[in-house]
Amino acid sequence: MEHQRRLDQSLPERKGQKRKLEEEVEEGREVSVPSGEARRALLSEVAAQLTILNSTFSWKEADRAAAKRATHILAELAKNEEVVNVIVEGGAVPALVKHLQAPPSGEGDRSPKLYEHEVEKGSAFALGLLAVKPEHQQLIVDSGALPNLVDLLKRHKYSSSSRAVTSVIRRSADAITNLAHENSSIKTRVRMEGGIPPLVELLEFADTKVQRAAAGALRTLAFKNDENKNQIVECNALPTLILMLRSEDAAIHYEAVGVIGNLVHSSPNIKKEVLLAGALQPVIGLLSSCCSESQREAALLLGQFAATDSDCKVHIVQRGAVRPLIEMLQSSDVQLREMSAFALGRLAQDMHNQAGIAHSGGLVPLLKLLDSKNGSLQHNAAFALYGLADNEDNVSDFIRVGGVQKLQDGEFIVQATKDCVAKTLKRLEEKIHGRVLNYLLYLMRGAEKAVQRRVSLALAHLCSPDALRTIFIDNNGLELLLGLLGSSSLKQQLDGAMALYKLANKAMALSPVDAAPPSPTPQVYLGEQYVDNPTLSDVTFLVEGRRFYAHRICLLASSDAFRAMFDGGYREKDARDIEIPNIRWEVFQLMMRFNASCNLLFGQTILGELFQFTLFIIFRFIYTGSVEVTLDVAQDLLRAADQYLLEGLKRLCEYTIAQDISLDNVSSMYELSEAFHAMSLRHRCILFILEQYDKLSARPGHSHLIQRIIPEIRNYAKALAKPNAHRLRP
Repeated sequence: MEHQRRLDQSLPERKGQKRKLEEEVEEGREVSVPSGEARRALLSEVAAQLTILNSTFSWKEADRAAAKRATHILAELAKNEEVVNVIVEGGAVPALVKHLQAPPSGEGDRSPKLYEHEVEKGSAFALGLLAVKPEHQQLIVDSGALPNLVDLLKRHKYSSSSRAVTSVIRRSADAITNLAHENSSIKTRVRMEGGIPPLVELLEFADTKVQRAAAGALRTLAFKNDENKNQIVECNALPTLILMLRSEDAAIHYEAVGVIGNLVHSSPNIKKEVLLAGALQPVIGLLSSCCSESQREAALLLGQFAATDSDCKVHIVQRGAVRPLIEMLQSSDVQLREMSAFALGRLAQDMHNQAGIAHSGGLVPLLKLLDSKNGSLQHNAAFALYGLADNEDNVSDFIRVGGVQKLQDGEFIVQATKDCVAKTLKRLEEKIHGRVLNYLLYLMRGAEKAVQRRVSLALAHLCSPDALRTIFIDNNGLELLLGLLGSSSLKQQLDGAMALYKLANKAMALSPVDAAPPSPTPQVYLGEQYVDNPTLSDVTFLVEGRRFYAHRICLLASSDAFRAMFDGGYREKDARDIEIPNIRWEVFQLMMRFNASCNLLFGQTILGELFQFTLFIIFRFIYTGSVEVTLDVAQDLLRAADQYLLEGLKRLCEYTIAQDISLDNVSSMYELSEAFHAMSLRHRCILFILEQYDKLSARPGHSHLIQRIIPEIRNYAKALAKPNAHRLRP
């Protein structure tokens, strides 16, 4: 539910259309900011036209013609947004507002007037263009424009229908649109001035341009203004707007669907009224419109319809919305892709729709949208995939087309998208059992090679530890992953390495390897107090004539190697004193004080080989069963521990060495593990190589190292996949 609320908050905002009267603006017109002489000339021109407007407010033929020409010139200048400020600074607004009204005429004078409606039209047009700049909106309203503009909306009621009347109404509606654009206080002022009822009436005007202008104004007034929304509905606009949705004129149904969208946004009661009025099917029909703007608005509106109403979600799908929405996912228009993904995301939150969307081909285009650099588009696609992942019937399709790798490899722009993707992977993971797993195993055995590999990769990340043997040993999944390491594609190698690393971690989940391991076999130790203690000593090592006391029973019990030494045919078997040559007593004393860096050299006896390593550490381990192994002596101790079968000490050495594995030394560490049968160290090297595969792949000798470890990876993974694998873990 929390994720759903975040999606509600990220609902794309419907903004009122700022009508710039594009049909009046010249294509490719150069825009430049006037300065210096050009600015002075422009101010002079504006002043000249204002002088005309201020002196021609009458019905005289010459005055009307001059005023018409002046408003036309100002409007032409205002089409360049960069000179709008100069026009306003020149004082044009009050003069233009004044000419929104007709000049006074004699009482009872109903005779035809020259240029009737033309000057008002020109003034409304010019003011609408000035209102494109938000900083001028309030000045125009404060100058008294709104009451006059609202009156002009009703001009057809008091004059015979003509082209001039139609034009002045349209320009007035356009001016209201621009004045109210993203300005909440002016939206409210328009309602208070009585502007909404005449705009609703104009939706049924005979001229389609007027219909479009009225709808555009209502669209702007409805955006984020609940009182305006309610009044538009109360004026019975819905039936006409829904009829307009079916218009063959793209401009008409585009504005109509925009008005309905703004009415519905964050207004559940109005949404119900819109649906009851029959809007659903014509909105779905707009998904196939030739007008991409209408398609976009229709998709957004369907997403709003589906937001909280499960029945509506189902009805939208049943009425044929899915296929056109999926086609829109592949459009070259980014906004069209975003809105269709948004709508599908809402529809996919209903369990009845999820399989249908995937079966209709929605999965692959949604996955492709994850590559988008548009954060909103990427997030809408991720949310739709989150919904689809909730249906068991879609899991195998996700995996078969490489969806799991897409989710794992994606570079997601916002944290909400990252969270959504993580939850999607979790949903998929929870469904890897029963019939879903059985079908995936079927694919892994019999599908084409690419699909088999995708399945094995996905299952390495998603399956439970209990299923490892079934998937990767019994059904050959391990060989598929190992095969990827030998691929000519670096991407496939990296995927295979990461999957094997994940697999190993799953298998070792019950046996942490971050702590030093204990001795493998329970044993009774004499204790540290008996190290170099003559009490009960029965063997002595001589260093420069001085004695180091030891106990045969302790040595014999410590390993099979010592047992053979003292119970076999070696000359040390019956010796009471064993001399250690080539070492000073002072060095031996340092060794006894835990200095573990000395090299002790015996002769060519078995003990001579042993004491080439740090004698005191070895003896301390033999007597106590524990010792602190530091990195500087760990490799020497490993050699001795391996040779004399001191498994507990060997494991401690491997653990210490493993903490120092790096990109620079992993190859030599692996060789060390092979030389001394250090399985725990070898496995840690394998895990490191798999985890750091991308970095190692750029280093010389990488390929040779990988080929060397593949057989060991196979054996390691098979051992881990056994039911009692935790006993074999390092």
